[in-house]
Amino acid sequence: MRLAKPSITISALALTALALAACGGGSSGSSDSGLSGQVAIDGSSTVFPLTALAAEDFQVENSGVQVKVGSSGTGGGFEKFCRGETDANDASRPIKDEEAAACAAAGITYGALTVAVDAITVVVNKENTWATCLTTDQLAAIWSPDSVVGSWNEVDPSFPAEPIKLFGPGTDSGTFDYFTDVVNGEEGASRTDFTPSEDDNVIVQGVSGSKGGLGYFGFTYYEENADSLNAVQIDSGSGCVSPSAATAQDGTYTPLSRPLFVYPSVDALARPEVAAFFQFYVDNDASIAEGAQYVPLNDSQRQQLEQDFDALLSKAGAVGASPSAASQ
Repeated sequence: MRLAKPSITISALALTALALAACGGGSSGSSDSGLSGQVAIDGSSTVFPLTALAAEDFQVENSGVQVKVGSSGTGGGFEKFCRGETDANDASRPIKDEEAAACAAAGITYGALTVAVDAITVVVNKENTWATCLTTDQLAAIWSPDSVVGSWNEVDPSFPAEPIKLFGPGTDSGTFDYFTDVVNGEEGASRTDFTPSEDDNVIVQGVSGSKGGLGYFGFTYYEENADSLNAVQIDSGSGCVSPSAATAQDGTYTPLSRPLFVYPSVDALARPEVAAFFQFYVDNDASIAEGAQYVPLNDSQRQQLEQDFDALLSKAGAVGASPSAASQ
């Protein structure tokens, strides 16, 4: 199953879960858990489809729990998380020092759970038949803060003199942070004359609507829109490599493959409904990643996820918590 990224939370999923539960829905057909309460998650638009799918599946058998998932970007999500407004934050990059300091100042403790692997995908218009592969140096020439590249033939003389129109994630996006770091050598270092958006669908529309368009976002959004966009192979020195599940997992798609995270609050995990949701997320991580068309963790990564989550539960004192202890 694939989920298009809306600009609002997915509380409507609770209605679906209720309907399915009333009809005996769910993979096991078991009765409702009896848990109640609300789980609030925000953050990365890239991680959104994973967490949204986990929320939808969880609510099928836990209709008393409302899981709200937003997508304000990794940075925007951490702002809310470190103000105590959410129970967890989706992130397409590790937490920054200043974000960690903000959480510490607010007394919010947390842990990082790696839930999947992604390949940042550079995309061009379907009519672009020339830029099938770009080197990381060419990407830097296009996207560096001092770049004056304005047409494709300035990237490579063999390319046509087609104006380049650039689209990319907004500055609150973890994808923006990661891409600028590995391509331009400094997080946040980018030319500013591009069309930014925290909504990846806006980037899709921009690139698909412009012959000279170029953009980048998570691999799952390329897969969803492969009929209207071309993915560019990347050459970081060892030849052209296509973004794919296999190349992201085996490390050959460098430097644009990356882990994806969820940061739960330890205090939130002390609430049974939050602990139950994340236990479900961890237990079903592989099927959730596959269902959302992401790259599942390998065996060692999955073992590490389980260990990290168990450690968080221990910190929260949530192991063995009963539904009756749920916060109101």
